Amino acid sequence: MRSLIIHLSRATERADNVSRLLRELPDAVVVEAVDGSDPAQIAGVAPEPGTLYHPTYPFGLNQAEVACFLSHRRCWQMIAEGDAPLGLIVEDDMDIDPAPFAAALDLAQRHADEESFVRFPAKERERPTKAIARQNGTSLFLPKIIGLQAVCQLVGRRAARRLLTVTEVIDRPVDTLLQMHWVTEQPVHAIWPSGISELGAASTIQRKTRTSDVLMREVRRANYRAKVKRRPQLA
Repeated sequence: MRSLIIHLSRATERADNVSRLLRELPDAVVVEAVDGSDPAQIAGVAPEPGTLYHPTYPFGLNQAEVACFLSHRRCWQMIAEGDAPLGLIVEDDMDIDPAPFAAALDLAQRHADEESFVRFPAKERERPTKAIARQNGTSLFLPKIIGLQAVCQLVGRRAARRLLTVTEVIDRPVDTLLQMHWVTEQPVHAIWPSGISELGAASTIQRKTRTSDVLMREVRRANYRAKVKRRPQLA
């Protein structure tokens, strides 16, 4: 299994953490992230305005979100074309607590295959629909509602191919699309405790929003999430 660390070279404040991840993750390599500030790197990508799937996504994608999606697709492509049945994809702001992470990765690998997609969430937000396995206090389960963020995930080769096929055109952020199991036809499992957290450094995905628009965005976001909750994963 290869570990793929998504990292934007110009994000020098994360270089030390990337070095740690290279040491701590199995067979780790850095995958250069797509740079949303470089028009040439996202040329030819024309996101749809949130209308490809139901529920409709209420916000347009900015360049950084497009670049993030393309970076994950780059990793899926590497896994899909590789020899190994599984690959670990991590973002460069991931911090590791070694003992619980090792336990989580061991449990996930014991039960994963080429069809699998297992999230290692940074926060405990998901609630299980179905328990898959438990080992020394670590639980692998099918969450009722798939969580957001894509800090770390174990992805099977056939799952990667499936996700590549369904994301040839995009209309929402990558973690939001991954919630939509009814679109991707990809079950998503989660593991907790995951042994990971996010560093406190500012995200490279930023959206400037006028204060007057904040309330309306929150209302739209809440409405969207309520619709997603109506489509739980079933045991």
